[in-house]
Amino acid sequence: MSRRDGTQGTDTAGTGGSAREYDVVLYGATGFVGALTAEYLAAHAPRDLRWALAGRGLPRLERLRAERLAPGHPHTADLPLLTAEADDPAALAELARSARVVVNCAGPYIHHGQALVAACAEAGTDYLDLAGEPEFVDLMYVRHDARARETGARLVHCCGFDSVPHDLGVLYTVRQLPPDVPLRVDGFVRVGATFSGGTLASALTAASRGRQTLAAARDRRRHEPRLVHRRVNTAPPTPRYAPEVGAWALPLPTVDPEVVRQSARALERYGPDFRYRHYAAVRRLPVAVGWVAAVGALVTAAQIPPVRRGISGRLAPGEGPNEGRRARSWFSVRFVGEGGGRRVFTEVSGGDPGYGETAKILAEAALSTALDDLPDTAGQVTPATAMGDALTTRLRSAGITFRVAAHR
Repeated sequence: MSRRDGTQGTDTAGTGGSAREYDVVLYGATGFVGALTAEYLAAHAPRDLRWALAGRGLPRLERLRAERLAPGHPHTADLPLLTAEADDPAALAELARSARVVVNCAGPYIHHGQALVAACAEAGTDYLDLAGEPEFVDLMYVRHDARARETGARLVHCCGFDSVPHDLGVLYTVRQLPPDVPLRVDGFVRVGATFSGGTLASALTAASRGRQTLAAARDRRRHEPRLVHRRVNTAPPTPRYAPEVGAWALPLPTVDPEVVRQSARALERYGPDFRYRHYAAVRRLPVAVGWVAAVGALVTAAQIPPVRRGISGRLAPGEGPNEGRRARSWFSVRFVGEGGGRRVFTEVSGGDPGYGETAKILAEAALSTALDDLPDTAGQVTPATAMGDALTTRLRSAGITFRVAAHR
């Protein structure tokens, strides 16, 4: 790692609780979501937060700082810039040792994220990312959870729309229900948004690696400790019409149920027998049929390398919807929870899920990890386990809605 920021400073990085030069380092800052996250931190982080931008190339970092941050936020004009290649273990180790929290926006993570997770686990540095890739998350658990527990590092994947609204939304719903009883929660997701090039690349990569994803999931199950006197079930549901939300409910093949599963395994508040089902909610049957066909076509196309490259090439990484389109985007996740003779309807909702709100969620997660009084956790943990109510409070203050719609 190299530092070229025109400022003076002493590198006091270390491990095992010694001082670190930075509270937060944002790696992959020049990507589409990375730049939005940098803008959010520039506008909302406390002035005394010691943070830095990091990436592979200095010129792009300099342009980001000069053109997108400093004009509206002059205090960022001298923001430190750090460079490290994603495949340079020595540089990434130095970067990890310099920070209390590293935020990684550089995906697809299965190709670009593994060395940085390893560096943070070794250095005892908290790590956050936007991974929506089950294979990557499971591989990182098998390879680095044990070492992170030894060093005290918290490895928190899926800190964007995948999977914070769902993970914290289920926790919020569970808190409305009686403790120590079997609980059932269904989540129904609706969105109005478009994709960036980075998101498309990650989705195509994940869809093309079905065999590897299944193998990684099986390997993880072999390494996980068994639950004693408790059960957690997040198996994929079957399609159905859901009168409770007035929509067709289609199984949503994302990483979110797995994140909820890990939270439910870690937190006894989810009760002795917990089940979660994750759906896309579609109002009209023809749209539902078309949605299923489109997902199937994408998965099929992803298996053919030339076709996959052709689709990905239509929207390059770093490109995405403009500000006007993002301003019109939205998401809503409705939850129906039952247990102990009680039924509750809750909702988590906000604006542009993939970019504006994802950048907000990731930035607030970084601030929460760096600044809040959090549970004493280590290893690979979920947003609900690592930050829980503290992050929910931050997101509500930042404009994301968590509400109880009805009790019965």
